[in-house]
Amino acid sequence: MRPLGDPDTAGDVIADPPPWLAGLLAQRRPLVMGVLNVTPDSFSDGGRFLDPTLAIKHAERMIAAGADIIDVGAESTRPYGGAQPVSAADELKRLAPVLPAVVKLKTPVSIDTMKADVAAWALEQGAAMANDVWGLQHDPAMAGVVAERGVPVVIMHNRVAADPALDIIAEVQAFFQRSLALAERAGIVRERIVLDPGIGFGKTPEQSIACIAHLAEFKRFGLPLLIGASRKRFINAITPSAPGERLGGSIASHLIAVKNGAAIVRTHDVAETVQALRIAAAIEGA
Repeated sequence: MRPLGDPDTAGDVIADPPPWLAGLLAQRRPLVMGVLNVTPDSFSDGGRFLDPTLAIKHAERMIAAGADIIDVGAESTRPYGGAQPVSAADELKRLAPVLPAVVKLKTPVSIDTMKADVAAWALEQGAAMANDVWGLQHDPAMAGVVAERGVPVVIMHNRVAADPALDIIAEVQAFFQRSLALAERAGIVRERIVLDPGIGFGKTPEQSIACIAHLAEFKRFGLPLLIGASRKRFINAITPSAPGERLGGSIASHLIAVKNGAAIVRTHDVAETVQALRIAAAIEGA
């Protein structure tokens, strides 16, 4: 049991978090969230899993490889611009033949959307978590949907455009404060919140790197931290490479993020990431 409100102030007593997330986090190991993009235009794997049969098989492979959560999204948010807006109807049309089938695989499913209507539908189908790339600040109804369903939510930092002049750590912290205030007003249990600094979203490559390097700064909120560095463009800024050629950079980023306090890593490459995390843990444990 923890107090509700700002981590530095006492408040009302809140209930325990949902058992599935609490149980996974209690294992004291980094959790792996596998990416399932049911989209034609995602920056890395757009179109590969638009076919429902291929999407479901990919989810099965990720679960077999050790994914703890499957994050299903049907609208590309392309962190480097160029994303085409998708209507809720189109998003639901893409999700309908996939998400319920993935739920039946018995691994927790996260719905990656910034639309409250889409989140509500997915949660009704059995999704166990909401992942909002705009941290409850895009759709005014999103916080209410999450609160009503009583599910965990990933609050991710985002900006419309990068500003190289920003102190990105202070900017992300201020964004989290605003999102947490929205969550509190809606009645979202604080311990059901995961924070994601949004690698690549509204950030220069240098700012993305800074968010991983200084991830411990966000531990002040007392909440689990998620990092999604998989195949992101900041890797290309260091070692020029196409998205599909960034496995090494992705794994290096996630290993350092875990060292700096990440509780969850979000990746396209589940098997390789699970292997890297397990080997790192074994070496450190020895």
